[in-house]
Amino acid sequence: MRNAPQLITYADRFAGDLLGVLQMLDGPLAGAFGGVHVLPFFVPIDGADAGFDPIDHTAVDPRVGGWSDVATLSERYDVMADIIVNHVSDDSAEFRDWLAHGDASPSAGMFLTLSTVFPNGATESELAAIYRPRPGMPFTKVAMADGTTRLAWTTFTAKQIDIDVESAPGRAHLDRIVDRLATAGVTLIRLDAVGYAIKRAGTSCFMIPETFGFIDAFAAQCRARGMTVLVEIHGYHRAQIAIAERVDMVYDFALPPLVLDALFHADAGPLRTWLGIRPNNCVTVLDTHDGIGVIDVGADPDDPSRQGLLPPDRVEALIAGIHQRSGGTSRLATGAAASNLDVYQVNCTYFDALGRDEEAYLLARLIQVLVPGVPQIYYVGLLAGINDLDLLERTGVGRDINRHYYGPRELLTELERPVVQHLLSLLRWRADHPAFDGEFIVDPAETGDHLLSLSWVCDDGVHALDVAIDLAARTFEMTERSPHGTRRRTRFDEFARNDD
Repeated sequence: MRNAPQLITYADRFAGDLLGVLQMLDGPLAGAFGGVHVLPFFVPIDGADAGFDPIDHTAVDPRVGGWSDVATLSERYDVMADIIVNHVSDDSAEFRDWLAHGDASPSAGMFLTLSTVFPNGATESELAAIYRPRPGMPFTKVAMADGTTRLAWTTFTAKQIDIDVESAPGRAHLDRIVDRLATAGVTLIRLDAVGYAIKRAGTSCFMIPETFGFIDAFAAQCRARGMTVLVEIHGYHRAQIAIAERVDMVYDFALPPLVLDALFHADAGPLRTWLGIRPNNCVTVLDTHDGIGVIDVGADPDDPSRQGLLPPDRVEALIAGIHQRSGGTSRLATGAAASNLDVYQVNCTYFDALGRDEEAYLLARLIQVLVPGVPQIYYVGLLAGINDLDLLERTGVGRDINRHYYGPRELLTELERPVVQHLLSLLRWRADHPAFDGEFIVDPAETGDHLLSLSWVCDDGVHALDVAIDLAARTFEMTERSPHGTRRRTRFDEFARNDD
């Protein structure tokens, strides 16, 4: 994986199709990205969960292209694709065949039911222990062709049927997906919803010890095909640290809320604490196709005595701060409004979460690209996008507030905004700078918690940079050392490429 920023995008919502993504990367975005995470491009791209409910996980939706287009894209850039480990669409051929033929179906055993996990029945306490980031129990009645009714396990929606990944047909299903992606040159794999993949009676059925065993085995299978594996799990920060020790890459989901907290309070304390203990094999994000995680900085939901990165009052202030700065629009898409059990994530664009303050937004991006890891930039965030209330109203899906469809003319107009141009210049700088292959240092606060001082020293001992960020004044000072001398930057327009 190249140590350069990556773009996260839907093919259809940003550039029309897969070749459009390539044209954008080679054109207006040239030099800013070394890779791209193309969000689910499988059949269909517009199901119940924006592609995360595939009918056929081995087929590219023809509306965005074909496997040859994926291969063409992968020749120029590191390509990341999703393997939706936990579930498939209820319209998939495998599920329909099981409904029609029951135990005689080749897919018999592929899908989890209540009786799969609880063959002797479930007690009230066992059912209450199951973790689900949605209201209600994770079961949906499905009608079999023989007239019987089964309770299919549906962690997310009734349209997304959980797979028994330990069954022979479940394993074969995942094997086919890995092989198809590898053939197209995909070298980066994101395991979506893998924390829910293993269920056991009497547990939370989320990130249990057996889940780690599954991740180990499946990641090894992907590595054997030359793939690097990114694990997507929201949860308690100590669990994230433990997970990072066992996988190639994890998301730093604590970073987005901590950067907001630092800017809201002009206090780098909690963020600085996290930077001192976080794993370095991270993909860093501020925004994704999902919401801004709150669970990632709170107390352990299984043991509230284990403190989070933010105390409860700061978590509440964070949520209230996003709602206030977004003019209340994020409240329309969060919690019960987004079919979530609680405030698991706040659905809002990152630009709106910062009250559309361009200086604060660029400072947040500066912090993101400075911390260790590979920075990923979501397409709406790249364009400093605002909450899409029209799309939210049409679909009623909370996360759609941050999943805007950009038309070609709108896209070109947005790219010309100064805040977007400054961000692109920052990303090009990050992609080229040799210091990021060196050692990262977080300086202790000596003159006040409103200051965040970060440094990189390249292994060659020549290239280095020191950055002092004043969260109260919303300013920064950067000193870069290279064989050409010392350079100082204090404005974002100074990141634009020039002769030196």
